[in-house]
Amino acid sequence: MARSYTIERAAPSGSGGSIDYRAELNEQQFEAVTSLLGPSLVIAGAGSGKTRTLTYRVAYLLDNGIAPENILLLTFTNKAAREMLERVEGLVPHETRAIWGGTFHSIGSRLLRRHAEKVGLGRSFTIMDREDQKDLMAASIAAAGVNTKEVRFPKPEVVANIFSLADNTGLDLEDVLDSRYPYFSELGGDLAKVRKAYAERKLEANNVDFDDLLTLTVKLFEENPEIAEHYQAQFQFVLVDEYQDTNHIQSKLIDLCAAKHGNLMVVGDDAQSIYSWRGADFEHILEFPKTYPDAKVYKIETNYRSVPEVLELANHAIRANRKQFEKNLRADRKGGGQLPALVPVNEPGTQAAFVAQRVLELRDEGIELEEMAVLYRAHFQAMELQMELTNRGIPFNITSGLRFFEQAHVKDVAAFMKLAVNRRDEVAFKRIVRMLPGIGAVGAGKLWGEWLASPAAKGESPPGAISDALLGFKVPAKAKAGWRDFAETMDELVPGGGELAAPREMINSVVHGVYDDYMRSKFPNYDNRMQDLDQLARYSEQFEEPAAFLEQLALLAGVDGEPAQGGEKQDKSEALTLSSVHQAKGLEWRAVFVIWLTEGMFPNARVIEEDDAEESGLEEERRLFYVAVTRAKDELYLLYPYMWPSSRSGDIMQRPSRFLDDFPRELVEEWEVGAPGAIW
Repeated sequence: MARSYTIERAAPSGSGGSIDYRAELNEQQFEAVTSLLGPSLVIAGAGSGKTRTLTYRVAYLLDNGIAPENILLLTFTNKAAREMLERVEGLVPHETRAIWGGTFHSIGSRLLRRHAEKVGLGRSFTIMDREDQKDLMAASIAAAGVNTKEVRFPKPEVVANIFSLADNTGLDLEDVLDSRYPYFSELGGDLAKVRKAYAERKLEANNVDFDDLLTLTVKLFEENPEIAEHYQAQFQFVLVDEYQDTNHIQSKLIDLCAAKHGNLMVVGDDAQSIYSWRGADFEHILEFPKTYPDAKVYKIETNYRSVPEVLELANHAIRANRKQFEKNLRADRKGGGQLPALVPVNEPGTQAAFVAQRVLELRDEGIELEEMAVLYRAHFQAMELQMELTNRGIPFNITSGLRFFEQAHVKDVAAFMKLAVNRRDEVAFKRIVRMLPGIGAVGAGKLWGEWLASPAAKGESPPGAISDALLGFKVPAKAKAGWRDFAETMDELVPGGGELAAPREMINSVVHGVYDDYMRSKFPNYDNRMQDLDQLARYSEQFEEPAAFLEQLALLAGVDGEPAQGGEKQDKSEALTLSSVHQAKGLEWRAVFVIWLTEGMFPNARVIEEDDAEESGLEEERRLFYVAVTRAKDELYLLYPYMWPSSRSGDIMQRPSRFLDDFPRELVEEWEVGAPGAIW
């Protein structure tokens, strides 16, 4: 029987000693920790004590006479390395400072410091941060003779991302462009010249970037066998954390370090491999038993995080994937008595209202705000929720980045709309023109003066086309093509210089006109930002007037959630977490809401459209859903809206996510959500 639930919509408001390993570990952990020589793969399910297993493995090696300097522990974050080494130090009466423990990049840096001259560097080389890299890349673009006046060339930070992806995946530059940046494919020759110039300038300046710490370390080993053999002899035991997230160059470094002794233990969870977009290769963990035929596989399946009701759903959810190590998580905890809630709602506003109201109810029941989270596939999916939380005065933190409406690309598009609505908006005008090549702050100021003196800015009658005024302005030659596009776009926003277009038409005109080329060249994650703007356009369909839409954006962008109760503003830790699932990996909360579980939202529409015959994309999306579900300790809410309201084309039906069909309905309790005045 479905649970009936009614919501009310908010009104808007502005030590040492011997270790007893059998006693400290469960049976599966014990088997992995005390494994003997040779390669081993430890499949550690969500919440199963992966860090504990690795920590006790290091302690076990030390207790059995392995010298600290003969142990190499590779992690993905400094925090993980520090936590494990501190725990080891508290477990064993041995000196631990000599352990080679740290991130891939920190270990690479340590090796390069010792042998810098072998790769053309001095030992005093400096590691560039992102800003330094951007500056050197800009100089390299100029040195390569690229004529950026004739073609809109990608910004230095975008070029750096392209090169980084090539380095980390081991793909040719041409392949990276074809697969990830097809709109820059015709620039392959120029980009190759820039890459060569960039490499030369780094050596001349005795600089390295973050990726060099891995690529040059691999080069050091491959081109200097005597150095490789020295460290291969030293690293008797190699341990790797989060192995499912390794990329091509990291995998290569692991294999090189473990080549002599073969005592390689990799720990990870194939069901939580969700980073292919940044170069991680799922096949590394999947193919480990083939790469190392003598490898023993250990599965750790006791989960210490979630209640059985959540785990049973999670087990069914991931079982549909074909490419995986089969496992069945078992709960150490007793049942909580409440099944996960499946919550269909009428439309996105009701979804947001349900989450907000249920959050307040749970808080009254004793679950603090910081012990709750709302997870989503993409950042834009939290738009309505941010508004609802603001209206109800519920404080929230966003771990997936800036608040949606504070992001640069959203503010850029809004600037065009603001100028169309208010011709005397100086901030909007200057933001727009500074996007054009060759126009800086001084040039923008001069153009603003011309704009103020024009009939278009004064709104004089008859208004005429805005481009009539703009095309007479004096702009740098480099900016002329973009200026013409700007003028034509403004004509589309204000047809005939008079009546304003609808918000949806405005956004489409900007995004698919003057802004598209700019966004491609400016931002490394063009595809994600374009998807944001597509959804922004969809969201705008609820508004007939641009001014009303812009007012909503301003409210969302400028207001923090206030305390849920009276009194002084609470500490920021007392806040609900909003996060993309990618950012939530490794975290946990007592209550988790997963929203927008509809086809095209979760799984992502692009994956559905582009997925290959092996369904690798959809399988990764399902792993992402599995990660979302397994963040919940006590309560789990799965939500999807039936409709997407549109003032232009009427309500659009939404199909529930296919992932909701991967588990039996008896594993969830369906809630019927009602709202005042709604017809169900």
